[in-house]
Amino acid sequence: MATILYAGWDHSVMDTRTLVLQSAGHEVHHTRNENEAASACLQRQFDVLVICQTVTNRKKRSIATLIEKNCPNVKILEVYDHHRGKAIDEADSWFEVPPEKPAELAEQVARLASTQTP
Repeated sequence: MATILYAGWDHSVMDTRTLVLQSAGHEVHHTRNENEAASACLQRQFDVLVICQTVTNRKKRSIATLIEKNCPNVKILEVYDHHRGKAIDEADSWFEVPPEKPAELAEQVARLASTQTP
């Protein structure tokens, strides 16, 4: 399946989502700040960057900008909640939480990873 770089601040949210993603066969690596994200994508190839809703909107944009600059083939999936809304206009996909079923995140990651980069 997909190799995912998961950016987030809240360990419990990340752990829960990681279990869902790994159960679907995805490989998940964590990052907690912009420097870690940029470094990780230079060290290995990722299919999808998932940015958690626990990240502030300003930091989401900063992480996305760094990834686009350093790893342009990585697809960006922004997880957001209805109250704060989407922050990354240039994301490849968005995922609103809470979902009806947790597996929807893994399904959306798989679809996104399978799309061709222009």
